[in-house]
Order: sequence, then structure tokens, then C-alpha cells
Amino acid sequence: MADKPSFYITTPIYYVNAAPHLGTAYCTILCDVMARYKRSVGYDVKFLTGLDEHGEKVQLAAEEHGMTPQEWCDSLAPAFHETWHTLEISNDDFIRTTEQRQVTAVQDLWVRMRDAGHIYKGSYDGWYCVPDETYFTETQVSKADEERHTEGQHLCPDCGRPLQRVQEESWFFRLSAFQDRLLALYDQNPEFVMPDFRMREIRAFVQGGLRDISVSRTSFDWGIPVPFDEGHVTYVWFDALLNYATAVGFGDPAMADEYARRWPAQFHVVGKDIIRFHCVIWPAMLMAIGEALPEHVFAHGFLMVRDDETGKNIKMSKSLGNAIAPQDVIDLMGVEGYRYYFMTDCVPGEDGGISYGRMQQVYNADLANSWGNLVSRALNMSVTYFDGRTPELAEGWADDPSPLRDIACGIVERYCAHMDRVEYGQAKDVVMELVHAANHYIEDSAPWTVAKDPGRVGELVAIIAGLLESIRICAHLLAPFMPETSAEVLRRLSLADEIGTDELLSTCAWGGLLGGVPVSKGDALFPRLQGK
Repeated sequence: MADKPSFYITTPIYYVNAAPHLGTAYCTILCDVMARYKRSVGYDVKFLTGLDEHGEKVQLAAEEHGMTPQEWCDSLAPAFHETWHTLEISNDDFIRTTEQRQVTAVQDLWVRMRDAGHIYKGSYDGWYCVPDETYFTETQVSKADEERHTEGQHLCPDCGRPLQRVQEESWFFRLSAFQDRLLALYDQNPEFVMPDFRMREIRAFVQGGLRDISVSRTSFDWGIPVPFDEGHVTYVWFDALLNYATAVGFGDPAMADEYARRWPAQFHVVGKDIIRFHCVIWPAMLMAIGEALPEHVFAHGFLMVRDDETGKNIKMSKSLGNAIAPQDVIDLMGVEGYRYYFMTDCVPGEDGGISYGRMQQVYNADLANSWGNLVSRALNMSVTYFDGRTPELAEGWADDPSPLRDIACGIVERYCAHMDRVEYGQAKDVVMELVHAANHYIEDSAPWTVAKDPGRVGELVAIIAGLLESIRICAHLLAPFMPETSAEVLRRLSLADEIGTDELLSTCAWGGLLGGVPVSKGDALFPRLQGK
């Protein structure tokens, strides 16, 4: 696919401390929607996800379960593969940091860092959060203790769990040397961090001053060995961040052409809790070894549980009994409904309040009553009035005046403008404008009345053709969100050849409907949900 431009998008690599949850699924679907969209507009897409398998947290979890760290990682990896398959994730690669390609790349990173003079050996004496695998200064810990009014026990400023005092020999990365270069990066590339309020947050953090960071550990051995210092293993984040480059050939001379084509990535999509690693440490690492920087880091918010009575958002927690698992949502509204709800009703860059009540409301309003209803009614009328086929279409039919044609004009351009900025809700609104217009058009044109008059056959053809053409276009635009549903709609219109188009703009030009081909009404795409 060398003739197509490359588009490289990544999820974070997920910790192997539990099965996939609603948050990891949300981030992964966010990337999947973008990957599917970019394929549809002609890009050669590389979509990466994977697992972060090193570090003290993994070693401790393995010990608790009576396993070696590798056995523990191997036992959890299948759950991620299975969940992503269920959720229709179209990733092209799945990286695990225990793979040899990552070991090779990380050790190459160490040598290049040493040769460039950006690491040095010293001693670390400070506070460490094992669950978050993050170091904190005395000042950060003291401030957090003061805010939480804790006495006698230091708690993590981020997650609130107990900190450990760490005293050990360590290699350090000269992060402090990159403060000015990072600030210049943010000035010159204002969309390096998205959304913009996250950029302001990162800029303020860097302006506050950077300190050198520990990048090796000696108190445990579950990590990639430092190639030139026995007894030291790589600090988990120094390892994990490199996965994005590893997957396209960093450190592998045999993949030099692939690396040149794929790097830098266009999008890293991450949770807001790890943006400092991705927007400060990661670009500084790349600057240190002279590699290109990713174009965008998009930070999504957290999923909260919304109380439908009070309207307040509450943190999701097993202890509170309000945790929602991916399978719970699938059981309620199916995989396609799941994807549609989270991608269009939750604003990607902000915290999203979710509830079963809201899920049912969105599903019934948008999918059952609007999109599904339109497909069912229009295809049924085509079957009934034209003997199980689409109407025979005269040459030039697409140039005839049509209220639906007027709305469809420019729809792809408006849709793409939002999709390119990860504004999935607004992109959906563009499509639903045509869906709603088509449903209203059925009522206004009353095809059941027109069909009774033999002298109005031409009018009936125009009505049904306009409805089916609107459905065809909407199916393509909704495909990144609901790929299986869109494919089924196109199959019912005898348009299976259009599934997976990589020429969205031309494919969605008004007039692509085939005349006189078989139509299948099929079962309801989205049966209405009753009370949950």
C-alpha cells in the first residue's frame, strides 16, 4: 500500500493486572473508530494496541497468584484478545513488552541514550507509588499530605494509595535539560496535545520546572536488563513508552523502510491520567536520541457513573457497587449499540457520565426509532412496491431535485471535518441530520398514497430511490461506529462491493444506488429496549 499515505494510531499499552474494563475498552474503541474512518478515506492505517507486562506491580501480582511474572502475563493476555475481537476492534498489531522485539529496541534505546550523554548514574532516595509506577518528590508528597490531612502515612498524590520509600542505585534521564525544547514544541505545535485544555495543563506543568527522572531499578528483576550495567532493569515507563516505535521497526535494521514510512505516529490516544508520561517524558526521550515526535497526543477523560435521579457523576467503583463491565453493556444493547453509545454520547476529551437509563434512551432514540426504523420502512416499501428490488432508475436520476439530495450535498466534507478532530458526537449529528430528514420525508411524501395511483409511478420511484440513497450514504458514514450494521445494510441493498470502501468521498456522492437489484428487508437492526 505504498501508494497510500500512512496513518499510524496507537492506544496505550494496558497493564496486565486485570481483565479489560470499561475504560480500556473505551480508549480502544476510540482508536478503532479513527482507524476505520482513516481507512475509508484512503489511508494505509497501522493501528497498534498491546500490553505493558514489566514492572514491580506485575511481579507482585504474579507472586500473589503463585505464578512467575511471565505465566501471569500469559494468563491474562487472552482476555484482551477476546474482548477486542468481541468489540470489533480492527487493530493491525498487538505488542507485548515481553516480546524480543521490545527487548531489542529498549536495549538499543539505552545505548543511544548513553552515547548521546543524556543518562547518568546516581542514587535515588524518595517516594514511589507501586500501583501507578510513579516517582514523587518530597514537595509533591508533602503537598498531597497537607491537602488530604493525612498523618503518619504518605499517600500517592494521584491515586491516594500508600507510597513506598525507595532507596537504590539508579540511572537517571536528564529530563530537566529539555524544558525549553518542550515549551518550544508546545508553542510551535499547539495541537501536539489535544484537547487544548490538556495542552494548557501540560504547559503549566513544564513551566513549573522539570527534574531528572530515575529510569532503572535494582530492587527487583522483572524488567528489561540495562545492557551495560548488570543488576539494573529498565524502569517500566522508560520501557513501555518505546513500544510505539518498536512496533514499526525502531532498533531493527531489517525494518528500516517500515520505520521510515510509519514513524512518527499521527495519534497516540491515552487517558488523561498518563498525559505527563506521553506529553513530557516521551517527547523528551525522542528528542534525546534525535527521533521525530508524534503529531498528536489525544487525552480522553474518565468514565463516571451518572445518577439519573440527581444528575451527578460518581466515580465507578466495585466497593460502591456501581462498576459496569463491558459485558454488562453488551448484554443490554449489543456490541454495535455499545460502540455507538460510548463514541457519540461521551465527549472524547472530557469525563463522561454514563448510566443504563441514558444508554437505553440513546439506543431507542437514535438506533431503534431513527436509523433502524428508516432502514426497515424504506427497504420494506421497496420490496413491496417494486417486487423485492430497488426501483429501476433512469439515466440522470441523481440530478433530479430532491430535498434529501440537498441535505446530502457536502455531508462527507462536514462529517470528515469533525472526524479528523476526534469530534465523534458532532460527526454523528451530521449523519443523523440526514437520517431524521429521511424519516420526515416518508411522512411528508406519503409513498403509500402515491403507490395507489398508477399515474404517479415516476413520483414513487423518486421517493423510494431518494430514501434508499440516503440510507446507502448514511451506512457508509456510520460504518466506523457500527461496522457490522453498516455492512448488513449495504448487503440488503445488493451493495456488498461497497463494504470497506477506501474512497469515501466519491462513494458517498449522491447517485451511487443500483437500480433494479434485489432488496432484503431482513430483521430489525435495533429492536427497541424495554426498561432496565
